[in-house]
Amino acid sequence: MILELGELNESDIPGLIDLSASVGWDYDEHEVGTLLRSGRVFGHKNAEGRIVSSAAIIRYDTNLASIGMVIVHEECRGLGLGKEAAQRCASSVPGNTAVMLIATKEGKPMYEKMGFITVDFIHKYICDEFASDKSVDGISIEAFIQADFPKILEVDAAAFGDKRSVFLRNRIRQSKQCLVAKNNNGEIIGYGLSIQGPVNLILGPIAAPDSEIAALIVEKLALHHKGKLRIDVPEGRTDFMSYLERSGFVKANTPPVMMKNSGAMPQRNHSLYAIASQAFG
Repeated sequence: MILELGELNESDIPGLIDLSASVGWDYDEHEVGTLLRSGRVFGHKNAEGRIVSSAAIIRYDTNLASIGMVIVHEECRGLGLGKEAAQRCASSVPGNTAVMLIATKEGKPMYEKMGFITVDFIHKYICDEFASDKSVDGISIEAFIQADFPKILEVDAAAFGDKRSVFLRNRIRQSKQCLVAKNNNGEIIGYGLSIQGPVNLILGPIAAPDSEIAALIVEKLALHHKGKLRIDVPEGRTDFMSYLERSGFVKANTPPVMMKNSGAMPQRNHSLYAIASQAFG
């Protein structure tokens, strides 16, 4: 079997969507497009040119990168393709770059062999029917305008642990909604995005100074949505997760966050209440 590993581009979007569907993942052209515009995607193709593996890496502004979309078609498993693609991703950034990923249960042993260690966990929540019940005095939630971008970038960098200007521009462009939370003085103190996927409306990233304001952002993003919701919450957001469960969210699983070239998560200010996705961190 001849399998060639190379870098993929926008002409490969249909093949990447087919590959993700083969393992039950719901990537669409918008999500794959954001991955390609924000980072680099590698994969193997067979002799017929069909994509049978993939891995993406998004390098952020300073010293952090995120690996995601690591997929191997079931017909080609056991050949080391996932490891090879993920290693190509890791070797595409400078050697001192801290690389993070959110592992599947099946992928965790492979990443450990590559030198990744578990440093945290993400709580994946799904909701079939959302029950709204929040209001917070003194906070206004408004639609994003372009003039808000520098402040959102600043809020996100403090929450996430690195500035991610290219990704954030692309993600806002992809979003169904981008909202900002402002205090009484009209200052932006938080923000949140919703992304419409084929199955779920994905809520995140969400950054806010406390769980009440994070919950208010969720309320506004989910308002009038008919369909499934998904949100991925960092470890330690106990009050926020209790709110989600009261609102109809059910925890689906708790995948590990793994890092290489760093023994800990990047320094954060504890204001990240939902990540963008498991591919972007």
